[in-house]
Amino acid sequence: QVQLVESGGGLVQAGGSLRLSCAGSGRTFSDYAMGWFRQAPGKEREFVAAITRRGLITYYADSVKGRFTISKDNAKKTAHLQMNSLKPEDTAVYYCAGKNGAVSLNDDYDYWGQGTQVTVSS
Repeated sequence: QVQLVESGGGLVQAGGSLRLSCAGSGRTFSDYAMGWFRQAPGKEREFVAAITRRGLITYYADSVKGRFTISKDNAKKTAHLQMNSLKPEDTAVYYCAGKNGAVSLNDDYDYWGQGTQVTVSS
C-alpha cells in the first residue's frame, strides 16, 4: 500500500509562487508515476501535471504550461509542484496521485493524497 501526503499549500497573492510537496511511503517510489490534480469549488477535478516513474518526461495542462513545474526525486521519495505566476483561477484543492505502470493524464490513478488548499487572491 502507498501513502501520499501533500504539503505546501496556502494563501498567496496573484503573481506569487508556491511549492507543493508530496511525500510517499509504503512502496518503492520509483515504481509509480506521479500526477497532480486540482478541484475548485463547484467544479470537477482536473489534471494539472504528471511525470513518469523515473522523472524523465513531464506533461502539463495547457492552463499551467510555462508557469508550473513538476518534479520527482525517487531517492527522497518526494514529488513537487512548483507554481509560479499564480492566478486567482488557480485556487483549488491540489492532490498528488500515484499510478502503477504508465503515466496518465486522466484521474485513473491508484493512490491519492488528502489534498492541500491553494488560494490565490487578486
